[in-house]
Amino acid sequence: MTAYIAVSALSHEGLVRQHNEDSLTVGPWTLCATVTGNPQTLLFPLGPPCVVAVADGLGGHPGGEVASALVARRLAADGAALDGEEAVREELQECNRAVYAAAAGEPELAAMGTTVAGLVLLPGRAVAFNVGDSRVYQVTPDGLRRVSVDDSPPLPPGRRTTSVVTQTLGGSLGLTFVEPHVRAAPLAAGDRYLVCSDGLTDPVPEEELAALLARPDDGSDRADGRAAFELWKAAIAAGGPDNITLALVRIGE
Repeated sequence: MTAYIAVSALSHEGLVRQHNEDSLTVGPWTLCATVTGNPQTLLFPLGPPCVVAVADGLGGHPGGEVASALVARRLAADGAALDGEEAVREELQECNRAVYAAAAGEPELAAMGTTVAGLVLLPGRAVAFNVGDSRVYQVTPDGLRRVSVDDSPPLPPGRRTTSVVTQTLGGSLGLTFVEPHVRAAPLAAGDRYLVCSDGLTDPVPEEELAALLARPDDGSDRADGRAAFELWKAAIAAGGPDNITLALVRIGE
């Protein structure tokens, strides 16, 4: 049987923000600074490189939605060429330069920036990447295993989250180079991943996310759509303080 990639995704402004500054890439498809009322499920053959990524425009900076959309669309356009770790690193460096170039000479976009986190799915291999504090998790029988690396300072005792990020694409007045976190892992049928912005992980503890994803699962794409909706509901129930964007990835056959 032919293996395939199923992605169930949504993006929402939450309950506090006036508009959505998150953007999403799923293969050649993008959703930029727009709200989805329900999870959307897309299917792709497992073969050519397929990117699934979330870009979270920096709040408190102008043009966050411009920066996230630029990165999401670039990843969608270039995704078919991202055939390994080095190609992903180079692409993220190019995304960083592109954000700064877009802001140059545009005072209303000065210091715009975005985080990004995602996967490139290849036969037998998943390449996870991030810059900033958007996250990638592998969903395992024992819970969530974080495979991204937050770019944020150490948290003081008792603190679970922070709004401070130490590295982003763009985000300052002059070009600053980034050191993307990129790692590869084996990929097999049945593997599941969660890619999301901190609008999900800040209000909802990892233990609760894991519990929602551990609910009875018949292995179908419809089940992933329901799970994505339950994750969104948990963030809304916790106050929805930020934009919420997430993608659940499953390798089927």
